[in-house]
Amino acid sequence: MKFNLNLNLNKREKTAVYGAGIFIAFFIFIQFIISPVFEKRNELRERLTAKQNILAEMNKLQDEYFVIQKKAEISRQGFANRPPGFTLFSFLDKLAGESGVKNQISYMKPSSVEEEKSGLKLSRVEMKLQEISVNDLVSYLYGIESSENMVVVRRLSITKTGQGNNLLSAVIQVETIES
Repeated sequence: MKFNLNLNLNKREKTAVYGAGIFIAFFIFIQFIISPVFEKRNELRERLTAKQNILAEMNKLQDEYFVIQKKAEISRQGFANRPPGFTLFSFLDKLAGESGVKNQISYMKPSSVEEEKSGLKLSRVEMKLQEISVNDLVSYLYGIESSENMVVVRRLSITKTGQGNNLLSAVIQVETIES
């Protein structure tokens, strides 16, 4: 079967056919060559932005990691600098004597707990101080918190005792990691 492409077209019709052919060729060129290039460029820009965000997050996490590492090293040194045979109970008792609040101690209850998540063994002492002045309590708490033995006050409950004599009762829970 043969096609006869010899169409008798006038000049205006030939121009319209050529124009339509050029338009179709231009459309195909845009649709299958130019458009994919721009789509790929946009996709690459989006991927680049995502990778830059990931890099920024990684840098932030790296900085946090270094801070945590430094704190861990300071903690290791603090534990290494503790006196041999250090116990929280004896430390608090000795500090109470040095601070002059030993006579106000109503009780001291030592305990130890193993943290499930970290596996660290925590040594705790709950103590009650009765009829203590604000200055003596602050001095004792400062001694606990400022010691180099890695000891922290975990809980503190203060109540006013007596009438007008400005004395307090305090229940303090102190904690440290056993080495």
